[in-house]
Amino acid sequence: MLKTVSITIAVLAAALLTFAAVRPDSFRVQRSASIKAPPEKIFALIEDFEQWGKWSPYEKLDPAMKRSITGAPKGAGAVYAWEGNSKAGAGRMEITDAQAPSKVLVKLDFAKPFEAHNIAEFTLAPKGDATEVTWAMYGPQPYLARLVTIFFNMDRMVGGAFEEGLANLKAVAEK
Repeated sequence: MLKTVSITIAVLAAALLTFAAVRPDSFRVQRSASIKAPPEKIFALIEDFEQWGKWSPYEKLDPAMKRSITGAPKGAGAVYAWEGNSKAGAGRMEITDAQAPSKVLVKLDFAKPFEAHNIAEFTLAPKGDATEVTWAMYGPQPYLARLVTIFFNMDRMVGGAFEEGLANLKAVAEK
């Protein structure tokens, strides 16, 4: 009986490890919202890290979070670093490209609770009297992350935060 249980556990573990190995080695999470404001107004809220406190859901994870904004005042070269509690973690963002008023690329480096290096991309496209804003994050998904995401749905977790952030951005921009 013990031998059968051991073999079953070994087979299941091997199947799980194999399943993780064949999953995609990159990921993309994306959400969009229609905001009744001109792209220029929304772009100004995204390209300036000083404005993120008004709309980013990540700013609320730790009220005592240490933040520093350095580099360019906004746009390409602006840098935002943070260190917070276990929910906020620690890391650094740098705007690498800002094409007014349609696109902002952010290099996102997490140090805690785990190391990860991704890209956040904001695109803004006018649509009638509104602007379609898309917030995406993409990057490599190493083996350990592929294994973890079997049990934790990254699209749901990160996507939910993006939906909240876009709703906040909408509220601020439409004032």
